[in-house]
Amino acid sequence: MSSSDPVKPVHILFVGAGAVGCFYASRLHHPSHNIYVSLTARSNYGTIASSGVTLQTHTFGDYVFKPHSVFPSVDAAVPGASHASGAATPEEGWDYVVVATKALPDRADDAALIAPLVSAGTCIVLIQNGVGVEEPYRTRFPQNPILSAVTVISAEQIQQGTIRQNRWTRISMGPFGKGLAGASDSESESGPQMNDVVKRGEDCMSNLAQWWQVYGQIQDVKTHTELELQTIRWHKLCINSAFNPSAVLSGGLGNADQLKDVQLREHITGIMQEVWDAAPKVLGQPLPDDLGTPERIIRSTERNAGAKPSMLLDWEAGRPMELEVILGNPIKIAKKAGVEMPRLQSVYALLRSMQTQRDVTNSKTRL
Repeated sequence: MSSSDPVKPVHILFVGAGAVGCFYASRLHHPSHNIYVSLTARSNYGTIASSGVTLQTHTFGDYVFKPHSVFPSVDAAVPGASHASGAATPEEGWDYVVVATKALPDRADDAALIAPLVSAGTCIVLIQNGVGVEEPYRTRFPQNPILSAVTVISAEQIQQGTIRQNRWTRISMGPFGKGLAGASDSESESGPQMNDVVKRGEDCMSNLAQWWQVYGQIQDVKTHTELELQTIRWHKLCINSAFNPSAVLSGGLGNADQLKDVQLREHITGIMQEVWDAAPKVLGQPLPDDLGTPERIIRSTERNAGAKPSMLLDWEAGRPMELEVILGNPIKIAKKAGVEMPRLQSVYALLRSMQTQRDVTNSKTRL
């Protein structure tokens, strides 16, 4: 062991065994350094429990990740619970609970779902798309450190228990206190207490970054302040809110193919510019000069032929889409800052209607 190893074992649970969760979990699991990573899985539970996760990666080659424990549900991972498989839960509770599921607040309360896993010393890490994802967790867990994380990675589960990482490995993290509205609220009664929670989050963030960089060999792990991380979320929203919904509404066109159509290109540019213009008013400061502008993002996207955004993949597979965190939340948050987002609102209304009608049709079919 090295001098930077944790003194006592660190137990980390990833809730969600999809491509992103499995990849980052695999780079964090290092028993020889006292770091033990476990997973909850659903449809791929049997495969992972028996054979581990097979990873085919552009960055680190091919390897098999054998988690410390694998659980078929959150309930099975509750400290003190027993499971027929013999999967072990830590007696003192989970040190980190990493939520790597799709953010679907209109379908489920994920903060309530993980509540049995969270003890006083647990740090909650949210690796999820969109904006406004942290608020339900802060409301339910006012005293726990929360880290918000944004990834730039191209990865997919090509079959149960097999993950292929195609490009990129970047993960950016920042602590989450009271949100942007209360980020500087040090005068209120809860100010000093929240500052302590944020400080604990910063310590957890520093540990995770070091473990991913040193042991997991992911070089582009970035740590940020709360405001910096929220800025990254809004910048990524320029991409997600433009290309994801439009891929569905255009009849299944990938990102680069959308830009070949003159009318769609104008539509995409308009949404990106709408988010770009709203972000400084929401964040309370101009966007940094080093962030890629909509024009630069479009030029880069044109070179990524064949890519299908996640919302299109979800729609084609009949799964719920991340409409609220990518469309609904930004509209609401911007409105509170006095900014209207008419293009985003139109897209949101259309996709919500499409999803609702499909749900109704499916429900009638099952009857």
